[in-house]
Amino acid sequence: MASPTVPLTLEGSYVLHQMMRVRWAEWRKLDPTSRAAILAEAEQALSAEPEQTGLYSLVGHKGDLLLVHFRKTMEDLNRVEWQLARLRLWEYLEQASSYVSVVELGLYESTARIWRLFGERGLEPGTPEWDQALGEELARQKTAMAPRLFPNLPPHKYICFYPMDRKRGESKNWYEVPFAERARMMDLHGKIGRKYADVVRQIISGSIGMDDWEWGVDLFSEDPVWFKKLIYEMRFDEVSAVYALFGVFFVGVRTAPSELAALLA
Repeated sequence: MASPTVPLTLEGSYVLHQMMRVRWAEWRKLDPTSRAAILAEAEQALSAEPEQTGLYSLVGHKGDLLLVHFRKTMEDLNRVEWQLARLRLWEYLEQASSYVSVVELGLYESTARIWRLFGERGLEPGTPEWDQALGEELARQKTAMAPRLFPNLPPHKYICFYPMDRKRGESKNWYEVPFAERARMMDLHGKIGRKYADVVRQIISGSIGMDDWEWGVDLFSEDPVWFKKLIYEMRFDEVSAVYALFGVFFVGVRTAPSELAALLA
């Protein structure tokens, strides 16, 4: 039986990142009473689902605020986007950027195991019997992995978000590397991330077909220096050093909705 080419994946929560800028000149024209009413409305909306929506104060020139939303369906994600857009506060914000993705667990090791076991059972890829067995196996794994696939927003003080690709150029093309070699590199890559599990929470989301890059990476920690240490070590890893391309990095500080008034004072 031929080796697999495409690794299986499990998908969970849909994710929306919204990077916002404050329209300071317009905001400063408001009288204190109007500001207070607008902020009270925004605080109520942003506090409705604290485990699924997070507010961050961005550090640097790329924006002022970052909103991160986790929802179980794309419809729910779109709904919260429209609910926030109807707030009066939105008249004083403009979106600098956004990113849409879905929480993803890559199954390189499981893919190889499934192909081996199904081959031993005499199943052939593309047949109804194969598809049924695969569906049952993925459903079992999705149930077992539910806490990772449908996470609550981590409570950590700091966030680092960035999108990334695997190279598809003329000299280096990740998607032309044989499956077994990709699996080997991803195993080593994952071991580096697991070294930092006590200090950095990582949530990987897939965005192929949803946004401009292939994956989004969210890192959460109580100390932002760990973002640097983790990503720096990974730069020396083969899969990153040879095949990775990185987008714009956003770093923010967790902010309670009740603290929004102080930020905009």
